[in-house]
Amino acid sequence: MKLVIVESPAKAKTIAKYLGEGYKVDASRGHIWDLPEKTMGISFDNNYEPELEARKPEQKETIARLKNEVARAEQVYLATDPDREGEAISYHLQCALNLDPQEKNRIMFNEISKKAVNKAIQNPRYINKGLVEAQQARRVLDRLVGYTLSPVLCKKIRNKLSAGRVQSAALRIIVDREKEIQAFKPEEYWTVNATLEKPSQKPFFTASLTEKNGKKIKIKNEQQCNEALQCLKTGDYIVTNVKKSVSASRPQPPFTTSTLQQDAVNKLKISSSVAMSVAQQLYEGFDISGIGHVALVTYIRTDSVRVADDAIASARSHIAEKYGAKYVPDKPNYYATKKQAQDAHEAIRPINLEITPAYIKDKVQRNHYLLYKLIYERFLASQAASATYNSVNVSVNCNEYGLSAIGKTLIFDGYLAIYGESKSKNKKEKDNEGENVVLPPLEIGDKLNLIDLKHEQKFTKPPARYTEASIIKTMEEKGIGRPSTYAATMQTLYKREYVLKDGKSLVPSNLGVQVTDYLEQYFGKIVDVQFTAEMEDKLDAIEDNGEPWYKIVDSFYQPMLKEVSTAMHGEKIVVADEVSDEVCEKCGSPMIIRMGRYGKYLACSNYPKCSNIRSLKQTAPPKQTDIPCEICGALMLERQGRYGKYLACSNYPNCKNTKPLNEVVAKCPKCGKDVVKRVSKRGTVFYGCTGYPDCDFVSWDIPTGETCPQCGAPLVYKKSGKSEVIQCSNKNCKYHGGVKSES
Repeated sequence: MKLVIVESPAKAKTIAKYLGEGYKVDASRGHIWDLPEKTMGISFDNNYEPELEARKPEQKETIARLKNEVARAEQVYLATDPDREGEAISYHLQCALNLDPQEKNRIMFNEISKKAVNKAIQNPRYINKGLVEAQQARRVLDRLVGYTLSPVLCKKIRNKLSAGRVQSAALRIIVDREKEIQAFKPEEYWTVNATLEKPSQKPFFTASLTEKNGKKIKIKNEQQCNEALQCLKTGDYIVTNVKKSVSASRPQPPFTTSTLQQDAVNKLKISSSVAMSVAQQLYEGFDISGIGHVALVTYIRTDSVRVADDAIASARSHIAEKYGAKYVPDKPNYYATKKQAQDAHEAIRPINLEITPAYIKDKVQRNHYLLYKLIYERFLASQAASATYNSVNVSVNCNEYGLSAIGKTLIFDGYLAIYGESKSKNKKEKDNEGENVVLPPLEIGDKLNLIDLKHEQKFTKPPARYTEASIIKTMEEKGIGRPSTYAATMQTLYKREYVLKDGKSLVPSNLGVQVTDYLEQYFGKIVDVQFTAEMEDKLDAIEDNGEPWYKIVDSFYQPMLKEVSTAMHGEKIVVADEVSDEVCEKCGSPMIIRMGRYGKYLACSNYPKCSNIRSLKQTAPPKQTDIPCEICGALMLERQGRYGKYLACSNYPNCKNTKPLNEVVAKCPKCGKDVVKRVSKRGTVFYGCTGYPDCDFVSWDIPTGETCPQCGAPLVYKKSGKSEVIQCSNKNCKYHGGVKSES
């Protein structure tokens, strides 16, 4: 009997199906050795050697079981995942099971298919110590950082905090963006658009004001706008340039770990951690009705866009069969892998194109289907022909002003027929961006008629907050961490409450900002993005058996010890109380958010005079608006208070400007001003006129804005079962105006 050891039972079941009789496939269920949980577990007197152990009872049971199977086996193969982590697991199995290190017993495959598994069995190799030491260096370094700095944070700031080599650098990026947003000062500008027509030619088209006297212009105020409008209303519009071209849009490469997570977040609206969990199952295999136990995709931890030649040939054949020969490019599409990529594995792709997403749709869970569909279509599209467009760029002059219009029409959809960004956008969005905009036939010298002239005041917006997808992209671009760690890094930031979610946006909490500022003050290299990226490169270089791994660890750890000593002699940081939107019902003082043994709670700010506390209902962080504060110019934030939504200046406490943000429901039947939804101090909803106190209109029911044709009293909407009916607010009047809506 030949024994094959993998990490997971699902993977074991898939491989056993392909190997058949004469083989037994068992699973280690991940690492069999770990660093101790409550101690550092690093031997400082022995070049930082990790003190690994079978920490859990199930790990000890696994080792005992596998030892018995090894004793009965004629040959043992270690088939853990094809990466540093997998290599380390194989090495630990080799040591724990007393396997001969001089024997070739390590096998690897990029996909769990019959062909790949059997080929690997025929080509075993030795354990790669370079990969093992690279993984060990990362594990030791992360333990040193976490177990050295986290106690400092707990002592100097508050309990249950942590720092990490990757997480702290990632948090710094998010915090820096938030500070940039808060410091942003909006600048006024105006847009001017002319709707034009060529006489006797359709369609109309829109040209935007871009130049004055041949130079780019940005209209900064209303006076400049009025000057331009005055000129544009009376001048002649002449076409001065027409540039026509055919442009091509090349398909994107197949997925890497990072780009898969980004598209899963953006397109499927699932978190990176969920995406990686589902992807792991697609790689290891599971039972599918009508197919059996099967793996669907290649290894999902990769930074390469390289694809095997036979997979490319299969994709081209499939495209020709399903979409037609014109969708297959003359030559296969090849993509360049980034310089810092390891390029150890292929890109993520389906193993068998015959197993289509449509075939498994009703046989698997929804997320499995959606992620497989994403991987399948992205890979197939990567080998399809480019999409082509007819592009027209037109310049129009009116006196000293210049306008431009761009038309872009799709000639051939190419890869977009399979997968593309355009599939996630509706037609209106594409038209607004210039795609599918058709211009009339225009020639230089053509005189155009002005149909309409529109202008709009706008304000520049701050940079957008990061989303989970964009922070993952940024981490990859800056070389922070490795794609396989991104999901875990994000989960840590959420768990420690360093980062909150506002819709899709990531907002650093007050605590996250305080921790980052503290680390920046005492441990600058930990949150320095460039330093963290350079350390990643050094850790990667260990694989090449260059500088001993412990020297790289030592060069990082020794300076950090000196910084710890300085920090421990520094003052304790007092985290400012986070003021909530709630008011104490006992004394009327603002409630503040405190952290207790069982999480956050609300406490009265008037303590000790008032000791009122109550549970905290989790609320979303404030939303950024593009409305400038009329006092200081900073952007206003939309907050949720006890009595509804309101606007508050983002420059608080330097500026304490606030104003209500109420939902307008109708026009006042008395004075014609807006009627808004309000909440009384007792929490009761009512509707009142914004003209108060000059106008005293108020209603407990939603007003329609109209008056009763019989008695002149305001008409309101009343609930009647599942419908809303229109009736008179005067109880003595029996007028009914029909049904508003059905639900």
